[in-house]
Amino acid sequence: MERQIRGIPASPGIVVGHVHLLRWEVPEVRHRIIPDENVHDEIARLHEAISRAKERLRHLRQRVESTAGAEEAAIFDVQMSILDDRELTRGIEDLVRQNLGAEKAFDLVMLEWRNRFARHAAPMLRERVGDLTDVHIRVLSLLMGLPDHDPVDLEPGTSAILVTHDLTPSLTVQLDRRSIAAIATDAGTRTSHVAILARSLGLPAVVGLRNATTLLRGGERVVLDGGTGMLAINPTDAEIDAYRERQREEAVAEAALTELAALEAITLDGVRVTLRANVDIPEEAEAAARSGAEGVGLMRTEFLVVGRTTMPDEEEQYRAYRRVVEAFDGKPVVIRTFDIGGDKLPVGGFPTEPNPFLGWRAIRMCLDQPEMFRVQLRALLRAAVHGDLRIMLPLIVTLDEVLAARRLLEEAAGELRDRGADFRADVPLGVMIETPAAAVAADTLTRDVDFFSIGTNDLVQYTLAVDRGNANLAPRFTPLHPAVLRLIKRTVEVAEMGDIEVAVCGEMASQPLMAFALLGLGVRQMSVAPRSVPLVKRIVRSVTEAHAKLAASAALRARTADEARHELARRLGDAVGDAPYLYDGLPGPE
Repeated sequence: MERQIRGIPASPGIVVGHVHLLRWEVPEVRHRIIPDENVHDEIARLHEAISRAKERLRHLRQRVESTAGAEEAAIFDVQMSILDDRELTRGIEDLVRQNLGAEKAFDLVMLEWRNRFARHAAPMLRERVGDLTDVHIRVLSLLMGLPDHDPVDLEPGTSAILVTHDLTPSLTVQLDRRSIAAIATDAGTRTSHVAILARSLGLPAVVGLRNATTLLRGGERVVLDGGTGMLAINPTDAEIDAYRERQREEAVAEAALTELAALEAITLDGVRVTLRANVDIPEEAEAAARSGAEGVGLMRTEFLVVGRTTMPDEEEQYRAYRRVVEAFDGKPVVIRTFDIGGDKLPVGGFPTEPNPFLGWRAIRMCLDQPEMFRVQLRALLRAAVHGDLRIMLPLIVTLDEVLAARRLLEEAAGELRDRGADFRADVPLGVMIETPAAAVAADTLTRDVDFFSIGTNDLVQYTLAVDRGNANLAPRFTPLHPAVLRLIKRTVEVAEMGDIEVAVCGEMASQPLMAFALLGLGVRQMSVAPRSVPLVKRIVRSVTEAHAKLAASAALRARTADEARHELARRLGDAVGDAPYLYDGLPGPE
């Protein structure tokens, strides 16, 4: 084998295929002076390229709408509106009249616009930088005679391995499962957007490769192993055969796991665990229901606002929530209110912040925007008529935030009552425990909430002061750190004393070794990626509660995350044997 590139395991599975290299970046443009007599033709060439780009965007919008839905396709409306902006085209024409070639004139004006938008005080305009970049690339490609195709436009059945620096929202909505078999990115971590998306779609993925787009040329035969975080370039036929054999073994193992869908998650000594699914978009609900999940433990609602120029109205939100509630036919569906900010694109009204993860985000923004928040709360109360809907508040750090949210929930109910709408007023209200403050002071919340849900993605980030989206810090993002385990243990104990339910809904629960640890820490409800439901169920059904408790106690006594992982892996191996796929990229038993 010529070489291997090692990254971060993001979504399990082995794929053998050829690289589709996507360098979606602004090309270099040379400075070209044109004579006076060519100015008119050059401006005409500019408008022709803009017209072709708009036509391409219209085609792309139609395709995405038919495959992903109207909300996802709306992102291209913004890009078409940029090309319709008369101020933009006038600025480019002025430079062409000063004898500058159309491609360089377009390049200079777009660079100026992107810099201006990036520094703008209005967040709505700062958010448009990504759209400006897409337009910049698309029109320059046409003006310079570069390949004119959609970034991920592949023939169905291609089974390509998409290799790119990162997945922007506009690239993400174009992903077609019929042509893309796996994803590899230079950027990202296990809890970044692309990793969560890949697990949701069931696509094997490796992230944090750092320089894959530099090392690869495109078209190479590669093996992507999403369980170990490895991309093998130009393997030999013998090595390909070995990977395919392992691929077959994993397929057999996965088929055996799917048979668990109808079985309950009960330990060998009779302790029942409730397994629910994390859902990112309504379209996933039906597949999640088939996975054997007993409801939804976390439905993210940011899909309604990311990439949008306007906030969704009450009716649009109601339809989305109702679809998921009805898919689970009376089983609990926990819907998180908007968690906008940090690593999720806000819609508007955000100040410029040096550290958005510690800034105006999630419940803070919602409480400061009561009109907007009540729209979401009204939609949730209406959707609750159709099943067991529960509301969850993100990033709670103080009881004052819970009480303020309850007041707004009562106001939303009053507004629905006044207009004679059908709704449910007795919807359970829970909070996410995802900061050390919330975990340490969890006892101050138990009398005023109906349940806790531990969001381990942010809990790890805030406890360890490690940005979960930073690939350079990925080795330091360790959910098994003693501090994290102790905070989870405390939260579980406080919930038990307060007689309220407690679950874990972060990505930690989707990893078998971590799920084993959570079981031992006393967690009896977990919400995981839909495709992880059978695997976690297998773990639960293969161990005793007593065995898991001993393992968790050993992990709690460990001085480092590595020691804790070693203790857990050894004890899990004693119970389930040497099955590497169970460890999801972590060291197996020794």
